[in-house]
Amino acid sequence: MGKITGFMEYQRLQEASEAPLARKKHYKEFSVHLTNDQVKVQSARCMDCGIPFCNNGCPVNNIIPDWNDLVYNGNYKLALETLHSTNNFPEFTGRICPAPCESACTLGINDDAVGIKSIEHFIIDKGWENGWVLPQISAIKTGKKIAVVGSGPAGLAAAQQLARVGHDVTVFEKNDRVGGLLRYGIPDFKMEKSHIDKRVTQMQAEGVTFRTGVFVGKDFPSNITNWAKETVSPEQLQKDFDAVIIAGGAETPRDLPVPGRELKGVHFAMDFLPLQNKINAGDKLKDQLLATGKNVIVIGGGDTGSDCVGTSNRHGAKSVAQFELMPQPPEQENKPLVWPYWPTKLRTSSSHEEGCDRDWAVATKRLEGKGGKVEKLIACRVEWKDGKMQEVADSEFEMKADLVLLAMGFVSPVQQVLEAFGVSMDARGNAKATTDGEGCYKTNVANVYAAGDMRRGQSLVVWAIREGRQCAREVDAALMGDSVLPR
Repeated sequence: MGKITGFMEYQRLQEASEAPLARKKHYKEFSVHLTNDQVKVQSARCMDCGIPFCNNGCPVNNIIPDWNDLVYNGNYKLALETLHSTNNFPEFTGRICPAPCESACTLGINDDAVGIKSIEHFIIDKGWENGWVLPQISAIKTGKKIAVVGSGPAGLAAAQQLARVGHDVTVFEKNDRVGGLLRYGIPDFKMEKSHIDKRVTQMQAEGVTFRTGVFVGKDFPSNITNWAKETVSPEQLQKDFDAVIIAGGAETPRDLPVPGRELKGVHFAMDFLPLQNKINAGDKLKDQLLATGKNVIVIGGGDTGSDCVGTSNRHGAKSVAQFELMPQPPEQENKPLVWPYWPTKLRTSSSHEEGCDRDWAVATKRLEGKGGKVEKLIACRVEWKDGKMQEVADSEFEMKADLVLLAMGFVSPVQQVLEAFGVSMDARGNAKATTDGEGCYKTNVANVYAAGDMRRGQSLVVWAIREGRQCAREVDAALMGDSVLPR
């Protein structure tokens, strides 16, 4: 490594960010990448550990020690090439990935892990700043045509890989802009959408065609955001293309079946978050769902719930509370027990820092209101005994609620899409396709593949990129007899 004793000499440094009170006034990103001097010190903390568990902790198997060493020595361009060799979109993961690589860092056993995510953020931003991120245009054309359904991270990764080996790739997106849940599921203050736009421009130069506002299927489902203006049947895609990759997101939200669910003011998170992103993009909306001046309760303690908290604060909510069904996790994980795996521990997001009353082991019993409008939420404390959840006696309480946002995760991809293709599904409603042996990512329908959330269910952006890349290799090998694409 660049500095063998660096891990003993230097402390972990977090990226600088704008103060919570200031950043709540806008929707721009508020964290900045490290300086050249800072990133040199942080990359110096990477140990010569012998077995870099971070590589396996990272779903795309980033070659982390290698680019840490290159950054330490100031070779940023080669560090970018090394980073891009495993990850098509490090500007996405360097901003929104929870960094399982850091949980697997060997230094993390008894010290703060190497700041891998901040170094990745630095490398890709340095690449864009210096014009090093260029289209990789294939010198040959295979004549094979491939359709990719969904323009989230899985679809984009698959499309880019296939275009770079000479295939004609068309990406179909039901929304009015490219990006899938990257575009409309993640607030701009976590990732500005210019990063997607720059990649789209690069991919268009590489030969990828994007068709937005097109729903692939038959009947458009009513429970997902709809800006589609056109419908294309699976039969038409199978006729026009040599292979089809279904790479949509897990967009069927988990509902809350309690009395009062039908009241006005009770919404899924994805009825709320995309609208602000559209406003930020310059769109005009007649009926935007706003938290301004309201008592907001977010049900669900994950990332989507956190995004609802941050957006509500920026709207100027009167109060924001967030409930989680599970017990409060420990502030510090038991490292000897869980390392190098992802630990269960208390995580405080940037949105929580901006203002939020958090509570755990809380179950919603009912919602009440007048005139068809929600006014309060009735909840209770719960505890787990013998593997079962039960209500704590005499623990019922109520809270004012003008807006209730359901952010309890997503149960499956859109069933109508898979049914329209005739794709077999597993017990969770995901497309049934293996990642091992022959026919990886291939569904039961001839020349139809599935990757990302569509195959594995709700997951991380970095897992979607991995599956998109791997699926692209399988498609290329099936069409050409072999593939030079990395797996």
